[in-house]
Amino acid sequence: MRAPTGDQYELSLSAGGRDLTATITQVAAGIRGLRVDGVDITEPFPVDATPPSGCGIVLVPWPNRVKDGVWEHDGQARRLALTEPARGNAIHGLLRFRPYVATAQDATSVTLHADVFPELGYPFQLATSVHYELTPEGLEVTHTITNAGATPAPVAIGAHPYLKVGGVPTGELTVTVDAATHLDVDDRLNVVGQSAVDGTRFDLRTGRRVAELDLDDGFADVTMRDGRAAHVVSAPDGRSVTLWADENFGYVQVFTPRNLATPTASDVALAVEPMTAPANALNTGRGLHWLAPDESWSPQWGIRPAGF
Repeated sequence: MRAPTGDQYELSLSAGGRDLTATITQVAAGIRGLRVDGVDITEPFPVDATPPSGCGIVLVPWPNRVKDGVWEHDGQARRLALTEPARGNAIHGLLRFRPYVATAQDATSVTLHADVFPELGYPFQLATSVHYELTPEGLEVTHTITNAGATPAPVAIGAHPYLKVGGVPTGELTVTVDAATHLDVDDRLNVVGQSAVDGTRFDLRTGRRVAELDLDDGFADVTMRDGRAAHVVSAPDGRSVTLWADENFGYVQVFTPRNLATPTASDVALAVEPMTAPANALNTGRGLHWLAPDESWSPQWGIRPAGF
């Protein structure tokens, strides 16, 4: 029986005295596994499963939620499919259940391509690709979106990796997210405002133990150093995993579900989701990137292990 995530692309690299391996999926161009010397640094899921809670998937042409699945363009209400029916929202873009096509592959890298064609609520045409490459530092991810239509198109990009340090319960890890602003939400997780994290439970800048957190929350005003953001999970034994992102990724979502259905998930899992725009960007315009016809955009992020 074929895997529900389609073809599986196995990458490997031996460098710096350690072996890096990754498994990338055809459906949603997702990360099904990332390992250092056989130790998981992202939450893996079985080959016969679909990605639980968006595990590892690419979020294009918008991450997170569009309130009520409705936004306005050229004076017209555009209505997206409500892919989060329990909360009445459209969530995580248009490619999370669609297969990509591999356009290049070698031992250490794969490039996957998918088109977005005009459809309900999103009347634009995009050519998108995701390039995954193992380097001596870890995994590097490059997204490229080209406007293949005749009118300017609004786009944003996100990814949904769950970070871990294999062998350590995720609740015992410390997560550090260098962001100064919390995006306040209603009971449907739609953004209603923002507030400074200072003195609140949302201040992750000096590190918080994951077990203490109960979050499905977005953050803005991410600190950039030398053109990069860095969000870190660290174990008591000194090992760490850093999710870095270039200056395009000015937002991040932190999610700590207690019910992630993967074989290695402990009592809590941790998603650290880089985003170029926050929730509901199609309505607010915040962080939204408008591409002219034939214009391309190529943001980058990656995952870097240390101490393994």
